[in-house]
Amino acid sequence: MKKYGVNELRKMYLDFFESKEHLVLNSFSLVPHNDKSLLLINAGMAPLKPYFTGQEIPPKTRVATCQKCIRTGDIENVGKTARHLTFFEMLGNFSFGDYFKREAIHWSWEFLTKVVGLEEERLYPSIYEDDEEAFDIWTKEIGVPAEKITRFGRDENGDCDNFWEHGAGPCGPCSEIYYDRGLSYGCGSPDCKVGCDCDRFMEVWNNVFTQFESDGNRHYTELKQKNIDTGMGLERLAVVVQDVHSVFDIDTMKAIRDRICELAGVTYQEDETKDVSIRLITDHIRSVTFMTSDGIIPSNEGRGYVLRRLLRRAARHGRLLGIDGLFLAKLCETVIEESKDGYPELEEKKEYILKVLTNEEEKFNKTIDQGLSILNEMIENCKKNQIKTLSGKDTFKLYDTYGFPIDLTKEILEEKGFSIDEEGFHAAMEEQRNKARDARETTNYMGADVTVYQSIDPKITSKFVGYDRLIHDSKISVLTTSDELVEALTDGQAGTIIVDETPFYATMGGQQADVGIITADGSEFKVEDTIHLQGGKIGHVGTVVKGMFKVGDTVTLSVCEANRVNTGKNHSATHLLQKALRTVLGTHVEQAGSYVDADRLRFDFTHFSAMTKEELAKVEAIVNEEIAHSLPVITEEMTLEEAKKTGAMALFGEKYGDKVRVVKMGDFSVELCGGTHVPNTSAITAFKIVSESGIAAGVRRIEALTGAGVFAYYNELEEELTNASKAAKAEPQNLAKKIEAMQEEIKALQSENQKLKDKLAKDALGDVMDQVISVKEVSVLATKVDDVDMNGLRTLGDQLKEKIGEGVVVLASAKDGKVSLLAMATDDAMKKGVHAGNLIKEIASLVGGGGGGRPNMAQAGGKNPAGIDAAIEKVKEVVEVQVK
Repeated sequence: MKKYGVNELRKMYLDFFESKEHLVLNSFSLVPHNDKSLLLINAGMAPLKPYFTGQEIPPKTRVATCQKCIRTGDIENVGKTARHLTFFEMLGNFSFGDYFKREAIHWSWEFLTKVVGLEEERLYPSIYEDDEEAFDIWTKEIGVPAEKITRFGRDENGDCDNFWEHGAGPCGPCSEIYYDRGLSYGCGSPDCKVGCDCDRFMEVWNNVFTQFESDGNRHYTELKQKNIDTGMGLERLAVVVQDVHSVFDIDTMKAIRDRICELAGVTYQEDETKDVSIRLITDHIRSVTFMTSDGIIPSNEGRGYVLRRLLRRAARHGRLLGIDGLFLAKLCETVIEESKDGYPELEEKKEYILKVLTNEEEKFNKTIDQGLSILNEMIENCKKNQIKTLSGKDTFKLYDTYGFPIDLTKEILEEKGFSIDEEGFHAAMEEQRNKARDARETTNYMGADVTVYQSIDPKITSKFVGYDRLIHDSKISVLTTSDELVEALTDGQAGTIIVDETPFYATMGGQQADVGIITADGSEFKVEDTIHLQGGKIGHVGTVVKGMFKVGDTVTLSVCEANRVNTGKNHSATHLLQKALRTVLGTHVEQAGSYVDADRLRFDFTHFSAMTKEELAKVEAIVNEEIAHSLPVITEEMTLEEAKKTGAMALFGEKYGDKVRVVKMGDFSVELCGGTHVPNTSAITAFKIVSESGIAAGVRRIEALTGAGVFAYYNELEEELTNASKAAKAEPQNLAKKIEAMQEEIKALQSENQKLKDKLAKDALGDVMDQVISVKEVSVLATKVDDVDMNGLRTLGDQLKEKIGEGVVVLASAKDGKVSLLAMATDDAMKKGVHAGNLIKEIASLVGGGGGGRPNMAQAGGKNPAGIDAAIEKVKEVVEVQVK
C-alpha cells in the first residue's frame, strides 16, 4: 500500500466523489452561518443543515466537502493522548434525497480498497443492530463475511452506538468501517475486537443513513427524502495509510511537531512530560491558525475566547519546553506551508494571521507574569491564614483571567507544599459553562429562530435586479403577516411581500436596505425594510397604506432614489477607506465589519493600536484625493479565481459562489462586493472622519461622513464656533487666545476666592484652643464651624493641627443642608492608638452618613445637620476606647 500524504488523500477523496457526479464545495468557514446552536463548526454536515432539513434547495443533490472543524469538549485531554485534537478535517460525501445505502456503502468500500489500496481483509464494517438492509448490502453485494460485521445498539443506559440522533429532527442508523492496525496496537486481550477501547481497530469511515424523523422521545417516522451524511476524519485516514502510531506522526503534523522540537532544542519521545507539551502545541497552533484565517479575533467571550484560550495554552507550553521569546508565528508559518494546498486562503491571509498571533502572544507573556505574581499573593494569604488548600474560586480565577490551566497551578502549589480545591474549581467552571449555555440561543434543529418565513416553499426564490434600475414590475409570489402565510394584505396591515424580481437591495454586507413603495391599481405598500430570507428569497417588510395586495398580483416596485444614492456614496467611500488604511497602516488591515446607510458610514478593521492624529489625517487626505481624481467605478462578474488574479479583496468568512461581483475604482481599489455604488468617485464629493476608537482586542472603528453629511457637519461646527465667539466676546480667529486669557483670569480669581473663604472660615471659628481637652494624655479638639465646605475644613484642620502640637482634631460643618466631617490625628496620637478613619466611621452615623480614611486623616458626609452636636460629643468617648 502506498503511503499517501494528507494533501494527496484530501484531493483523492474529492476527485473520487467528483467522478461520482458530486459537486465539490470548498470548506465553509469555521464561523457558523445562521446557526445559533453552534459556536464553531464541529462536523462536516453542520454547514449543510438547511439542505438536510429541506429549508434550502442544495446547489446539487450530491455534494462532497473537506470541512475544517473545531471541537473543544475534550480540550483537557489534548496532548495527554495520541488521539485527541481540537482542529481536524472532516471528509464528507452527502446525498440530499438522491442516492442512499447501496451507493454509499459501495463507494466507501471502493474508495478505501481500490483508490487508497487498503487491504480488504483488514477492514471490518459495523451496522446498527436492526439494520438488515445494510447487512445484506455488506454481505451479499460487497462480499464481506457475516462474522466480520459487528452489530451495535442500545446499552442498558439507553445510550446507542451506530444510530445518529441529535434531539428532535432527522436521524438514522450508521454503518462504520474499521481498520485492523495489527496486534502491536492491541490491548493483548483475547476478546480484543471492533469496539475495543484500544488502538488496534480504528474507525476510518462512518456512513449515516438519515431515514427517520425523530420527535426527541424515540418515536420515529420514515422520511420521504432520505439522505446520506458521510464523515471520515482525514487525519485518522492518514494514520492508517501512512502506518504511523498516531495523528501526531502523519506528515503534515510531524512537520509542525519537528519545528517545535527544533525551537525548543528537545527530542520527541524522550520525555513524556515534554511530549505532552509538544503534542498540545502541534494541535493548538493548527486550530488558532485556521480560526484566525476565518476572521476570529482573540477576546474574552464566545469563539474569540476559544481562540484566546487555545493560543495561550500553546504559548504557556512553549515556556514549559524552554522556548525563549515569541514563537507562535514561526510555527504558524509551518502550518500554512503544510496546508495551503487545500486552503489557499492561509497563504493569502498570512501577514494578517502572523500579526494577530504575535500580538496576542505578546499580551500573554505580560499576563502570565501578572498571573504568577497573583498566585504568589494567594500562596502568601494561604500561609498567613494557615490554609493548605487554594480555593476553587481562586484557582478558577487564575485559569479564566490569566490562562493558567489547573495542572500548572497544581504543579506550582505542590512544589510549595499546597494543594487546590479541584471540586470547587470544577464547580466554578461548570457555573461559567451554564452561563454560556444559557446565553447561547438554541431554538430548533437549525439553531435559527423559527419564523413564518420557514413555512415558505423552499422552491420560491427572488432575484435582485436593482443594480441598474430603481423601478421594476414583478409578480407577488408570497404574502405574510408576522405569524402566518396569507393570500392577501389589506389597508393598515403590516406584513412582508415577496416577488419574483425586485430592484430593492436587502441588507447585506453592512449596507442597509432600500426603502420605498410598492403599488398596484391604486393600492400602496410602504417598504420600511428589505431583508434576505433563507433559500434565496428577498422580503419587503412594511405596511399597506391603502388598498389590497393579493398573491399573483403584478406590482410596481419603486426604490427611494435619495436613500439609495446617499447610501451608495457611503458604501463606495468604505472601499476607498479600506485601501487608504492598508496604505497607511499596513496590509494586516482587514475589514472586520461595516455599516453604511444614507446618513453615515462605519468601518471596523483589524489593527492593534489607536491611530495617531497624523495617521488619521493621512488616511482622510488619501480618500479625498481619490474622490477628486474622479475614478470610474466599474463592476464586473467573473469567477472567483479570475477575481483573485485581479487582486480583488474578499471578506473574511464570506462564502462566495461560482460567479462573484468585482467592484473596481480606477487602479486604486479592487474588491469583491455585492452592494450598490456611485458610478464615479467624484459623486461622493467629500469625506470626513469624525471618530476613531477601539471596539475589541485588535479591532478599531472609524465613523465618517460623505457628501452633504460633511457639509452639514462643518456647518454645525461653524455655528458652534460663532456662538462660542459671541459668548467669549471675541472674533472667531482670536477665540483660542481669548479662552487662554480667560482661563488664566479664572485661575487667579479662584485662588483669591479660596484665600477669602479660608479667612472667613477661620474668622467664623474664632479662638477655639480653649476647647481642647485631654483624653488619656491625648489632646482632643472637637468643634463645629458654620457654612464651610470640605476644602475649607481641611485648611482649618491643618492649621489647628499645627497649633495643637500632638493630638486629634475633629471638625464638623453644615452647608446647604449637608454635613461635612473631618478628623485628623498627629503621629504621636496614632502611636497611642488613635485611628482617624475608624473615628470618623463611629461618629458619621449620627449625622446620617458614612465615610472613612487613613489613620492620620479621614472625612465623611451626612444628611442630618441636627446630629452634629451629638457627633462632636461622641468624639471623646471614641478616643477613650482607641487610646491604649
